[in-house]
Amino acid sequence: MKRTTHEHIHKALFVLNPTSGVPPVNFIVSKELEIRKNQLSFCKTLNKEDTSCLIKQNFNKYDVFIAAGGDGTVHTVASELVGTNKILGVLPLGSGNGFAKEFGFKMNVRSLLSDIKRAESIDIDVIEINEKLCLNVAGIGLDSFVAHSFNNLKLRGFLPYVWLTFKTFLRLRPFHVTIKCGGEEIVSEKLFVLTVANTRQFGNYAFIAPEARPNDGLIDIVLIKPFPKILGSLFILRLFTKRINKSKYVRHLQTDKEIVIETSETRFHIDGEPLEISGKVVIGLKKEVLKVLKTAGNKNCSRA
Repeated sequence: MKRTTHEHIHKALFVLNPTSGVPPVNFIVSKELEIRKNQLSFCKTLNKEDTSCLIKQNFNKYDVFIAAGGDGTVHTVASELVGTNKILGVLPLGSGNGFAKEFGFKMNVRSLLSDIKRAESIDIDVIEINEKLCLNVAGIGLDSFVAHSFNNLKLRGFLPYVWLTFKTFLRLRPFHVTIKCGGEEIVSEKLFVLTVANTRQFGNYAFIAPEARPNDGLIDIVLIKPFPKILGSLFILRLFTKRINKSKYVRHLQTDKEIVIETSETRFHIDGEPLEISGKVVIGLKKEVLKVLKTAGNKNCSRA
């Protein structure tokens, strides 16, 4: 028997993180979800453990799970869907929304419901870092230092993030890393930034790895060597115009082999979430193991 429109849309569960992003925006979206309760199913979560538990409890009831929040919420929801036939969608409410912007998801419930109705998906790779999932970007250096500081900041949103990034950049000092690829040492030097990328951007259209694609079967590594800080504005311009890899201070590597990183710096981030990693960092790739809801913006994620 053919499903009605409402029955089909109810096959998606919106998982809302009420603490993501700017409170007024989150409140408005939350109210819209409540108004549309006859068209969709949604629940609010309190933390990562609560989110994971909710998905496990409802796993067999829904075909699509919508992460309504920032990159951290997306990461948590996706962790429960990798390797299954369930589809990940995003209603972006965070400060950066890197994954959502890369896949063309917008803060528009009506548009998202149309995408859900079609229920088309694309299969993407995921990166594993010491067996932790990475959907978007991870790394050490400026972005990870900002992630650790931002995690302790009460304010949220784009402007506080920019202010904190500028403040961190002025205090930035290089760190030494050794990188082995397939067992062979390929890098041993000091850096300002080391980024492991599955997609092109940090968030807010800051493209750290312009050539990365989430389903090309490759891990992208971007290395930014120490540069005169007076050139900071030029780097920002290159970052937002997809030209960061044109700088002589930047090296871009791609591989499908296992990568091992050794450094004394312990402040990492994975998909914007800060964490401490001591000892060797082992990076691998799982190919096409996550289904992502297809939108008109997914064209940016197709193979080159």
